[in-house]
Amino acid sequence: MEDVTQEQPDSIHHKHDKAFKLLLSSKRVFVELIQSFVDQGWVTQVDEKHLTKMDKSYILQDFREKEADLVYQLQLQDSKVIFYVLLEMQSKVDFQMPYRLLQYMMEIWRDFLKNTDRREAARKDFRLPSIVPMVMYNGDSAWTACRSFRETLDGQEWFGDELLDFRYILIDIHNYNEDQLLKLSNFIGAIFLLERKPDIYAFMEQMEQLTNVLEQMHADLFPVFQAWIKLVTHQGLSEASRKRVSDIIDQYEQPGEVRAMISKFEKAFEGFEFKAMQKGIEQGIERGIERGIEQGILKGQQHAKEEIALNLLKKGLDIATIAEATGFTPAEVEAIQKRL
Repeated sequence: MEDVTQEQPDSIHHKHDKAFKLLLSSKRVFVELIQSFVDQGWVTQVDEKHLTKMDKSYILQDFREKEADLVYQLQLQDSKVIFYVLLEMQSKVDFQMPYRLLQYMMEIWRDFLKNTDRREAARKDFRLPSIVPMVMYNGDSAWTACRSFRETLDGQEWFGDELLDFRYILIDIHNYNEDQLLKLSNFIGAIFLLERKPDIYAFMEQMEQLTNVLEQMHADLFPVFQAWIKLVTHQGLSEASRKRVSDIIDQYEQPGEVRAMISKFEKAFEGFEFKAMQKGIEQGIERGIERGIEQGILKGQQHAKEEIALNLLKKGLDIATIAEATGFTPAEVEAIQKRL
């Protein structure tokens, strides 16, 4: 079991945001995201050829360390359409989301006007670009924030179209079950499945199940995929383990080598089977608690953890590592060691 580094929750979520931003910076992946998860007729008009990534962030200073955003411009015949995607990978729902999105949209329009010739902007037929606001959410709790701006206004029920309103598109990753994502049989579906895994052991297990899909990814996505793996799996790993992950990933150059990369991961990280067993025990305990037999389960959990600790001691693992893996204190592990 690997030592972990201590990171602040906001820092961890921000790294996750950056990982998704890296992936979605590929026009190919962005188009796949839109066409897979947005049920609107216009998605068929979105293609890589007419899509341009805008290398600018509109995140406000107050949120700079908490989130990331992505901006694409689509040339749709004679019209300009801007997709503004806010990556909201925090664990809590933000109930001011419509207001925040409005601020970002206003910044985009302000920036657009600033870079437009005054004579052009003064023409009667001049139009601002349409902005399609989108939120990608990965929190554990259900998204319960208002989806439209009007809903956030006090007394809005008294008025009609004279009030400002817009509705954003929500892509809630956890709204899609495993069968739905597997049915997509594409790269973005595989990514949504992989990102749910909390640690490198579960991550590798899921990668193995998705090998056939991952090996079919376009060759130009493979370097982006490799960089994404590093960002996602490095969370919580020690510096030595991070280097081990990076060294393994950097050995491979094409999608067809995904299976070999997984095999190398499994050999490099001892304890993979133990981790899976421990996770199964914990899940069984949680189900038992829900059935109302908490006390008996807790005793079983204690016994199981002691057995795990004994087995790891027999394999020669150090006390600090075993303590981190089982939740025992070092002193408790030393007491268990005396039974050998």
